[in-house]
Amino acid sequence: MDVLSDAIIAMRTGVPHSSRTLMSAPWGMRFTPSDGAGFHVILQGTCWLLLPGREPIRLGPGDVVFLAHGRGHAIADDPTTPLTDVIQEQDGNWVLSEEAELPQGAGPATLMLCGAYRLSRTRAHPLLSGLPDVVYLPARIGTHPALRAAVELLGTELERPGAGSDALVPALLDSLLLYILRAWLHEHGEQAVTGWSAALADSAIAAALHALHSDPARPWTVEELGARAGLSRAAFARRFTTVVGQPPLAYLTWWRMTLASRLLSTSDVSLRVVAESGGYSSEFAFAKAFKREFGMSPGRYRRQHDNHDNHDNKAMT
Repeated sequence: MDVLSDAIIAMRTGVPHSSRTLMSAPWGMRFTPSDGAGFHVILQGTCWLLLPGREPIRLGPGDVVFLAHGRGHAIADDPTTPLTDVIQEQDGNWVLSEEAELPQGAGPATLMLCGAYRLSRTRAHPLLSGLPDVVYLPARIGTHPALRAAVELLGTELERPGAGSDALVPALLDSLLLYILRAWLHEHGEQAVTGWSAALADSAIAAALHALHSDPARPWTVEELGARAGLSRAAFARRFTTVVGQPPLAYLTWWRMTLASRLLSTSDVSLRVVAESGGYSSEFAFAKAFKREFGMSPGRYRRQHDNHDNHDNKAMT
C-alpha cells in the first residue's frame, strides 16, 4: 500500500460523516475544536470561513476547505453575523448545542457539503501532522478534476440517496479525503524543502518510503534502502533524515510500532502474529521494543485501548 493511504488508515477510527446543507442569509455556525478533521465544500453561493486570529476567507462555488487538526472555526454568510455553536458528538456527527437554534433568513442561499473524519491523534502520522491547520483549495478552472468529480459524486449521493448509500457515502468520503490531500501535495510538494510534502515529491526518498511501507517486517538496512533510492548509504541517510525529520531505521521502528498498536486495539490476533507482522523474531523482543515506545506492555495496551468490536477496520476503496 502507498504511504498516503497508510497514513490515513493508521489514524482512522469509526465512520466519516457528511451532510448536504442549504442555508439562507443571515446564518452562522461556530464549530467547536475536535479530535477529528473536517471539511467544507461550497456548491452554490458564497460564505465566509472565520478562524481565530486570522483574516476571514471568502468562499465561493467549488472552493474546498480541509481543517486537518480539528481546529475550532466558524462559517457564516457574513463575518458580522451572530454565530450558533455546533458540537461534535461521540459518533462524529455535528449537532447544535443544547437549546440552540440556527436562525435563517430570506437572503441569498448557500449550498454546502460539510463533513468530518474521526482520527486518532495518539499515533498521528507525520504526513498529516505536517499539514497546516487549514488546507484551502480555491476553485480554478481545469485544476484537480478528480477532486471536483469526487465532490460531485458525493453531493449527488447525499441529495438523492439510493440502494447501497450507507456503504457508498463512507467510501466517497474516503476518496474525497485522499483527493484533497493529493491536491495539496501537488500544489505544495515541489515548493517544500523538508517535511512530508517534500518527502513524497522527492523520488529517491519516496522510493525508500514505499519500500518500507510495502514490507515493514523485512529486516531493512540503510544500505538496502539507499539502493532503492539510488543513493549511497551515507548520502541516503543524510537526505532521508533532513527531509523526513528522523533517520531511516528510526522511522521504520516508529511505523512498525504504529501498525502494532493498531492491530492490538482493533483485532484479537495473538501477540505472536503482531510481533511477526512487525518483523520481530520473538514476542519477547517485540514486547521490549513496544514497552520502550509506549511505556507499557502490549497486553496492557490492548486492555486499555480495545475497541475492535465497534471499529470500522475496512480498507479504503
